[in-house]
Amino acid sequence: MSEIITVVRAMGKTVSGQVVVFREGFSPRYDLDRTSGVISRRGHSAEGQSIKDKILVIPTAKGGVAGGWAFRDLVCKGFAPKAFVFGKLNPVMVQGAVFAGIPITEGWRPDALDLLRTGDIVRVDPARLRIEKLS
Repeated sequence: MSEIITVVRAMGKTVSGQVVVFREGFSPRYDLDRTSGVISRRGHSAEGQSIKDKILVIPTAKGGVAGGWAFRDLVCKGFAPKAFVFGKLNPVMVQGAVFAGIPITEGWRPDALDLLRTGDIVRVDPARLRIEKLS
């Protein structure tokens, strides 16, 4: 039987894929090598992980204006994530994800950080405000 996480807000198409769980906030400007799509900040919980075609589970947004252009840049370079699953985010991250066509969610019950692990497979369904753990 699958497990369901309910989200508060969401936008985008339904996608399925492998999860990468972050234990801290995310900034595409400071945490990511935008030439490779790999988390490059030393000491980051996902250091060395590629975000390409992954569903990123992130407790909070970090930073500001970079999300407005960086997400679209990742799409153009071919290593964007499939979706962002945030506990808490900011309007700039939403704007950037929508502009890039990357599904994005905010808020969760139960806590996605307690339920999901890197490598799990989930389906993000923004229209139904839910994330389903498939394996």
